[in-house]
Amino acid sequence: MRLYSTKSKESFVSLEEAVFKGLPDDNGLYMPEAIPKLPDAFLKNLISHSFQDIGFEVCKHLFQGVIPDDDLRSIIENAINFPAPVVRLDDETYVLELFHGPSLAFKDFGARFMAQMMSYFNLGNNRELVILVATSGDTGGAVAAGFYKTPGIKVVVLYPSGKVSHLQEKQLTTLGENITAIEVDGTFDDCQALVKQAFLDKDLTKNIRLSSANSINIARLIPQSFYYFEAYKQLPEDRRPVVFCVPSGNFGNLTAGLFAKKMGLPVHQFIAATNANDIVPAYLNTGEYQPKPSVPTLSNAMDVGNPSNFARMFDLFGSTWNNFKQDLKGYAYSDSQTEAAMRQVFSEYQYVIDPHGAVGILALREYQAAAKASIKGVVLETAHPAKFLPDVERILGRKVDVPDRLAELAEREKLAVRLGADFGSFKEWLAANY
Repeated sequence: MRLYSTKSKESFVSLEEAVFKGLPDDNGLYMPEAIPKLPDAFLKNLISHSFQDIGFEVCKHLFQGVIPDDDLRSIIENAINFPAPVVRLDDETYVLELFHGPSLAFKDFGARFMAQMMSYFNLGNNRELVILVATSGDTGGAVAAGFYKTPGIKVVVLYPSGKVSHLQEKQLTTLGENITAIEVDGTFDDCQALVKQAFLDKDLTKNIRLSSANSINIARLIPQSFYYFEAYKQLPEDRRPVVFCVPSGNFGNLTAGLFAKKMGLPVHQFIAATNANDIVPAYLNTGEYQPKPSVPTLSNAMDVGNPSNFARMFDLFGSTWNNFKQDLKGYAYSDSQTEAAMRQVFSEYQYVIDPHGAVGILALREYQAAAKASIKGVVLETAHPAKFLPDVERILGRKVDVPDRLAELAEREKLAVRLGADFGSFKEWLAANY
């Protein structure tokens, strides 16, 4: 398997280099040289394959022998050892629950897979690896859990001060050991910019072996494609088209869905559901991509004003606006609309959905209202509603059950380094600590 940068298709790197480097020198994003189609026989018989079988088949065709089959199976079985169930709300509305992993968020799939991949490639290397990750909510907790106590690897998680939920923050700041949290006085975009600047700083990269765990890392993105196949196999077998509605911030999750479609999954349409940070829906309407500072919302993990994975989407769609519009629809909603959707879902189905999933429900409903035929719509529920406990309980006017592994975090001591959003301070801290 070879990968190129979205900014330069003339030079290639190996999978190992792309995984460890995270970001190309030209500040593009790594993409596979080829995204092969899975065998028709496999696609037609998804129902007979386990979640782990699906992951193995996807990776085997993508990696093209880079990792031996036995090692690849071990990586997948160690990483993907929890389910991704589909819950039926009604005959046209299904919820793909992606919160059954250790940190109760969909990021567990990518983080655990990447941890296994890096551990595999890192065997025999005596130089410490420092992983940098920016988070708007769930990524940091998943990466921290995925790499916790991994030998030879240190993790630095940057998060925006006051812009993640209380329990999300506890997931980032209470582990210790090889995990360090940086509380940044700024937005998620500031955190993401600090990570990117660090990778492009020759002084740092000369002296510190850096890698990334954001969805800019291809090892995070690939396993997210697995659960689109896993969801599809759980839907009723009929001729209705399947639509996936993806609550979107940095657009890694949706990009993984596009990978799945390229590999042969018969998805009729993808829907990008966003909050007030409506950069991609605006692009779909106007043809102009205009990043802007993110604004805080109830669905905070989607508070991204310059989605990194837009470059990968642009690459997949052949850099044309018409191609974008054909496969992707985009909708944006306010916090008040989100709250109303949460109450409506609970009233109609007795199902507690988190703010991000509620934005997905709104987008699916709007799409369905305009559709001329019956469809099977799948909304990705990306995090357990208990991770947003005060807001969810306030909105629904009722207590929400909190999983034990989340409840026990409440009393743990927060440990975080406070820094400004300027790169100079972050560079100085990195140089002093690694």
